[in-house]
Amino acid sequence: MKAPDPWHGAGTGNPYIPIMNSLGFDKSPGDTRVVVAMSGGVDSSTAAALMTEQGYEVIGVTLQLYDHGEATAKKGSCCAGQDIHDARRVADTLEIPHYVLDYESRFREQVMEEFADAYLAGETPIPCVRCNQTVKFRDLLGMARDLGADALISGHYVRRLMGAQGPELHRALDSAKDQSYFLFATTPEQLDYLRFPLGGMEKAETRRHAERFRLPVAKKPESQDICFVPNGSYARVVEKLRPGAADPGDIVDGDGRVLGRHEGIIHFTVGQRRGLGIAAAEPLYVVRVEPAARRVVVGPREALLTERFRVGGINWLGAGEAPEEGLEVTVKVRSAATPARATVKALGGAMGGGAAEVVLHEPEAGIAPGQACVFYDGDRVLGGGWIRRDESP
Repeated sequence: MKAPDPWHGAGTGNPYIPIMNSLGFDKSPGDTRVVVAMSGGVDSSTAAALMTEQGYEVIGVTLQLYDHGEATAKKGSCCAGQDIHDARRVADTLEIPHYVLDYESRFREQVMEEFADAYLAGETPIPCVRCNQTVKFRDLLGMARDLGADALISGHYVRRLMGAQGPELHRALDSAKDQSYFLFATTPEQLDYLRFPLGGMEKAETRRHAERFRLPVAKKPESQDICFVPNGSYARVVEKLRPGAADPGDIVDGDGRVLGRHEGIIHFTVGQRRGLGIAAAEPLYVVRVEPAARRVVVGPREALLTERFRVGGINWLGAGEAPEEGLEVTVKVRSAATPARATVKALGGAMGGGAAEVVLHEPEAGIAPGQACVFYDGDRVLGGGWIRRDESP
């Protein structure tokens, strides 16, 4: 008779009772294949190392997302030339297979092109959410399934906890590193397949693990800015993707009085104070951008305060549907914002995939179309959607 699997029946007195491994599968780590999304940074590298240490069959996959030559010159990003090299070095250290997938055309179509169009529409896009939503958690996840993997492992700082109705998405233990805002669009089906081994750790602990494993990226700095935006110059990227897009127009106050001229709405976002190019007796902020008229409307900070707005394209992760009278939640309207109390009410029926009205208990400043509004119940992510203009569908 075959000897009992050491991962079955441990501590139960019956060696034939199956128990779950650390990823929730009722088989040994050695019989569990996982794909680790390796960006070349310390987080995903440590996730790969932890899975390898626990005995899982690990396959590392790195995505090339944009021009290799251009990427190599860009420091402090992710999925760039140097990062691909670093991911390969880590895989060699861990003695795991490693593949580089060319997703450049997908990334350009699904992330970069949409980023440019959003700026031309006077919105403030979040390409990291779109990247997770499409290229990483849809296309890469599909590839992981094709490779016969039981799970896709990510180095994101979020927690996947089992609830009464299945897996739930929760904030990370380390609030300073929590990335749940950027993962609100993860679907229940994707969440069932994903695992986040760093969600219960603080960043310092991740660094200690990286040093313990002697990973060549153990002291690598954090990624900065958006990976395809060199030096934070969004306008330059938009001009490159959409030549001739920077049409000039007026800068006006709330009453429509012309205060100055601008060289393109792509240079402005809601809440912006610096770089307006106009003189005034009091500080002025961008209150809204009107793309059809090529106008930038400015005003005092009080003009930025908003307590009611709409969100669309909702991804719902809560149990059942939100009640008709509305759901009391906390929301984040920017990644670094403090969660604010609000009431969320579905518009036109079901929450998932539809639209909702958000009513803040206290007005917030700088709520910008194109940004995400993410709903929370304590630490649990209930979902979220995209902030719309009043006239947007």
